[in-house]
Amino acid sequence: MGALEPQFYQAFVEGLGLDPDDLPAQMDRTGWDRMREEFAARFATRTRDEWEAVFAGTDACVVGVYSSGEAPEHPHLAARGTFIRQDGVTQPAAAPRFSLTPSQAGRVPGPGEHTSEMLGASEGYAADVARGEDD
Repeated sequence: MGALEPQFYQAFVEGLGLDPDDLPAQMDRTGWDRMREEFAARFATRTRDEWEAVFAGTDACVVGVYSSGEAPEHPHLAARGTFIRQDGVTQPAAAPRFSLTPSQAGRVPGPGEHTSEMLGASEGYAADVARGEDD
């Protein structure tokens, strides 16, 4: 939820089925704990998908929270190309994206592939230790 501006906050409160007159003023920090409790209690009454249906098409600035496995399949993120699959690995696409200079994803390094290089370039690590050589 990111309904900061008054019109978005109004849409959010209405979507929750709450009366704004029964809540502390939106920007009154002393009331935020109470608001957080009210909102959490209301959100607990439905599933994420049910709430997304309630807020779909509104200006309430509400979207579900998705796991890393679910996020690439979300219709909005898929339509925007937010994730790419390369070498069998799903990963975030480069951001920001520019129309005149499209980015390209590089090859995904294997586990530990650059360990020696990174440790060898790090202060406090000797190159022979970074390469795994014994004395």
